[in-house]
Amino acid sequence: MAYAIIRTGGKQYRVSEGDVLDVEKLDVENGSTTFSDVLLISTAAGVTTGAPAISGATVTAEVIDQLKAKKVIAYKFKRRKGYHRTVGHRRRLTRVKISAINA
Repeated sequence: MAYAIIRTGGKQYRVSEGDVLDVEKLDVENGSTTFSDVLLISTAAGVTTGAPAISGATVTAEVIDQLKAKKVIAYKFKRRKGYHRTVGHRRRLTRVKISAINA
């Protein structure tokens, strides 16, 4: 089974063809997109690594949806001072489906 490691949004993801994953928000419409920052490709023939990225390698994906993650709540508290603050946020994500790994 072939897989690749890509970098997007400051994170690294291990992907195979057909995988559906949520990545940091991409400013693209629904349709096709390409990830050119490929760090590693593993196939039956062997493993290819980049320094830091493999030149000419791409991963093609289909943008399915733009969504928000589950709400994260942060609570600040200092004992005996009467101080407490509640803040929260929801990350914006893009759901993509990996369609091809091009070496």
